[in-house]
Amino acid sequence: MAACLLRYGAPRAACLRHRRQLTSSLSASLRGPPCVFHEAYSAPQLPAGHRFPMPVFAAIHQRLLRTGVVQPEQVVKPPDRVDRETLELVHCPAYVNDVLSGTLAPLALRRMGLPWSESLRERTLAEVAGTLATAELALKHGLACNTAGGTHHAARAHGSGYCLLNDLAIAAASLLSRGLLSRVMVVDCDVHQGDGTASMLADEPRAFTLSVHCADNFPATKQRSSLDVSLPAGTGDDAYMEALAGSLPAALQTFRPQLVLYDAGVDVHASDGLGRLELSDEGLLRRERYVLATCLAAGAAVAGVVGGGYDRDLEALAARHCFLHRAAQEAWTSFRLG
Repeated sequence: MAACLLRYGAPRAACLRHRRQLTSSLSASLRGPPCVFHEAYSAPQLPAGHRFPMPVFAAIHQRLLRTGVVQPEQVVKPPDRVDRETLELVHCPAYVNDVLSGTLAPLALRRMGLPWSESLRERTLAEVAGTLATAELALKHGLACNTAGGTHHAARAHGSGYCLLNDLAIAAASLLSRGLLSRVMVVDCDVHQGDGTASMLADEPRAFTLSVHCADNFPATKQRSSLDVSLPAGTGDDAYMEALAGSLPAALQTFRPQLVLYDAGVDVHASDGLGRLELSDEGLLRRERYVLATCLAAGAAVAGVVGGGYDRDLEALAARHCFLHRAAQEAWTSFRLG
């Protein structure tokens, strides 16, 4: 397994102990992919009616266990946070300091879209640690999924769109900087373009960003990904899958990543409050199966994160996010991973 994630300010020996615990917490013969969950993911309390569905991450975890999609022995708790040096691989030091110290300006908080609290800071750090742990577990086992993650709007010096730190860019940069791989791809299928990830990895030749998103949606100003697939509102299942099939295999064949960080946003769904691509439940499951199978068949390990989703019906939203884990379980068996 990859080098450990240092808790900010914690002794290295303590981190090494946590790494051993992370590894030993998994059964020697897993029946499915590691599933990363931290209780901090849903800890912050938001004002009534706030658009961001903070409780959904705990609901995903509970639903996965209740329905038997994930067995308890597959669940891995990541470290609480990562060290400052890792965050500063993609974020500027002054911004990292503001995040850690809670000194973000009111304008910065409005742009990010969430009210500040210590629990929000701890949730953010745990989520970054969770995605990095998911990536490390994917390198070890071939496939792993987080029950949160996908904060793709956060940029080098500011947050945006409910994203404070960019877990995808941080994970990619950390793995590359430690020499754990030489080529990493971000496949972002959230309805919104992964603008922060695209901008932060733009000058990194060992990273490739593919964003499949709705053209007429947030952010208003798009960044340039390695490959952007901009779809019109109302695309629907079949046209969406055609666009994905017309872009993903060729990108994998050309770039040959060793790891894919997959943002499986479900805000592409027809019932989502912030999406316009009109996918059905069946379309979402088709997408998850296709992305995982295509990446694994190309020889890449896959680390999945749940991405965005904004349905007011929390149970329906959690069920959609669980399609990623259901498809991962199927792929684990089909590809004989572990």
